[in-house]
Amino acid sequence: MGAGGEGLSTDEVQSIREALAAGRKPKVVFTASAGQVVGQVGQVVELTDPAVSDEFVVVRFGRDELPFSPGDVAVAPRGAGRRVAEPKVEVEPEVVEAKPVEPEFVLDQRPPVPRQQQREESSVETVEAAEAKPARRAVKAAKPKPPAGLTVTLAYAEGEWTVAAQQGSKSLAKPYVVKPAEALRMVALVDVPGVQEAVEQIMAVERSEAEQQAEKLRAELAEIEARLAELREAG
Repeated sequence: MGAGGEGLSTDEVQSIREALAAGRKPKVVFTASAGQVVGQVGQVVELTDPAVSDEFVVVRFGRDELPFSPGDVAVAPRGAGRRVAEPKVEVEPEVVEAKPVEPEFVLDQRPPVPRQQQREESSVETVEAAEAKPARRAVKAAKPKPPAGLTVTLAYAEGEWTVAAQQGSKSLAKPYVVKPAEALRMVALVDVPGVQEAVEQIMAVERSEAEQQAEKLRAELAEIEARLAELREAG
């Protein structure tokens, strides 16, 4: 899509995400919904979490990196952003023969303004009018970007308690094993009906299995000690 289009489609957002993963920075062009920068070209440097903010397309424009929504930008056509030098055309001055003009008497008549001066004044008025327009994008970019959501997970599987942490799509801590006492302290902070009962059932099963294993080991140890006593008597 070109400038003024309807923005990025879901497939185009996915293509940009794959290009960023490959180390490229795709070019995009700002649409009419982006405000004064419509038609300008920038580079996508990051895609943040769309669940946190609608403005998850981070575009580098000049020296700034600002967040935009998919509707504010479109995929730039090939060759966009390249400046081609326009050939200079020399115009020969037009020679006009002066004709005698009879004197004319006019009250309060302003002297004629040269064409060059008229063009310069028109350019100054155009620049002043452009600067007077409200900077919609500057106000829009001033909104603080909220941090991504943080998730801490306490899990029990195959006789072990593990803890993991993740912020948005970034893994802060891979699942690591914690002691049952530490897990119980964490669970005690969660005042939700049914959680405490489930943990108590898990701990009761673990205690029962541990007692059975200890009893088995004690029986095996008794047999070994009896065998050792027999060997000593035989010696």
